[in-house]
Amino acid sequence: MIKKVLIFLLGVIVTSNSLMFIIIYLNLLKMDYTFIEYLKYIFTHIECLMIIPGIILIEYSIKNRYI
Repeated sequence: MIKKVLIFLLGVIVTSNSLMFIIIYLNLLKMDYTFIEYLKYIFTHIECLMIIPGIILIEYSIKNRYI
């Protein structure tokens, strides 16, 4: 049980950290970046791509909670 809670907390921390960087990089749109260039920038930085493992950790901890 404590393992599931720790996995959930780790997932929340990783996801929120990644979302923070994605929101911070929204300032690139004010510096004459197009939306496509912004998406390319987001998909090439590891701190933004960490949202995927974070969501997977959250789903894993919630899905297997009652088993």
